[in-house]
Amino acid sequence: MPNPQQLRPQQPRTAFFPIRLLKNPIAVIPRSRRRRGIRFFLGFSATNSPLALLLVLAASAYFPAHAQETKETLPERAEKPAKSKSSASPNSAEEDLQRAIQSAGNDSAALVRNLEAYLQQYPDSPRRPQIYRALVEAELQLRDNSAAAGYAERILALSPDDMSMTLLAIQLVERGGDLAALKRATSYATRLLDQTARDNIADKSPRVSPREWEEEHRRLRMTLLFLRGRLNFRLNDRPAARADFQSSYLAEPNRGAAEKLGELAELDKDLPAAIEHYARAFLLAAEEDDSADRLAIRRKLGNVWKQAHGSEDGLGAFLLNTYDALSAANRPAPEKRNPDAHDPYDFKLRRVAEGPPLDLSTTRGKVIVMNFWATWCGPCRELEPHYARVAAQFLSNANVLFLTVNADEDETLVAPYLDHEKSRLTAVFADGLDSLLAVNSFPTVIVLDRQGKISFRTEGEGNDDFETSLSAAVQSALAH
Repeated sequence: MPNPQQLRPQQPRTAFFPIRLLKNPIAVIPRSRRRRGIRFFLGFSATNSPLALLLVLAASAYFPAHAQETKETLPERAEKPAKSKSSASPNSAEEDLQRAIQSAGNDSAALVRNLEAYLQQYPDSPRRPQIYRALVEAELQLRDNSAAAGYAERILALSPDDMSMTLLAIQLVERGGDLAALKRATSYATRLLDQTARDNIADKSPRVSPREWEEEHRRLRMTLLFLRGRLNFRLNDRPAARADFQSSYLAEPNRGAAEKLGELAELDKDLPAAIEHYARAFLLAAEEDDSADRLAIRRKLGNVWKQAHGSEDGLGAFLLNTYDALSAANRPAPEKRNPDAHDPYDFKLRRVAEGPPLDLSTTRGKVIVMNFWATWCGPCRELEPHYARVAAQFLSNANVLFLTVNADEDETLVAPYLDHEKSRLTAVFADGLDSLLAVNSFPTVIVLDRQGKISFRTEGEGNDDFETSLSAAVQSALAH
């Protein structure tokens, strides 16, 4: 039989692309909003069928909210059911339910027939919400999304605030619903968005940190807006769909919203906007495991680029620029250091190792040799031993200072890197000096003479005579 783990909740992805929509609707629900019963329903990994699910539900007396705590058994609960319009006694209703379950065996189709027959006999059964849930799961296993959507909507009629079932109902209706059903699904999404807007961080679980709460709710809003945007797109309401996709992307950059915005722009013959959105979608899709989705976006991007430019020339450079923009948008702005510095001697550079900053004003009259590098730079690694050998030649000369100047954005990588490389040179962070000296590639080696002027500069890993050239440049600077 199909594995019911297709609805098993999973942890949201931590990469900057959001969770896979349609596969894990429960994953975007803030923990403060997840009902214990829903988690149990969607996460019954030990069971292999709706039958097993319903048996577990019945045996655990899951149906009342406090049953887990009271540990009452099913026969004990059977003595106190809600009243039914049926003339049958409560005990006979429970016995009929057990027979309906047991006679189905592991046959999902038989379970659907039996439970539907049971509901016809007991239309007001207090077990309806749980039976509907088992029917949703069984219909999904039978790949009858329409029937599953119908039972999901019946649950919502009884429990309109059930967030996880609402998400599931929206997605099931979207797959095959008619116009009226799509409009209902849109109203469900709007209702959830209104609910999340009223959520208060003060009501969060103590086990959830404020940061986790905010991240989860941002992702939930992103998902709901995306789902409603797709529904509006299906309803041919392009302005509403565009507004929802834009809001979804603003809540958190995601491949789905970017791709849909590209499609809308392409429909409007706005090729520059379509290119921009498809490029973002293509790059964000790289954080997922679905290469088919990325290939489809690649084809869309290539198509609109060729329409705009005649060929794919320049597309690679455009993607690199888009990647840089996305990366910058997803990291906090770095703290601006030495903002008032206009001369190398104005800079105070933080040491990678513990200790006070290196005040370059104290080096006036000395020759300063600087190697600008980054941990991710392969040529930097190749150049470092050559640079170190030149530094060793002037080790006893107090008028020369050799520095390795790191320009990594993630500074936490630097100290472990230097420990591994066992560098003995004074290591400092660039702290804006790289901008003043227009260092745009790595490695870059610069020599400042005794007056603080650049007397030597080379970029790249150097050639065979790098050590000779640098040594000569330092000696020349010392002589003047």
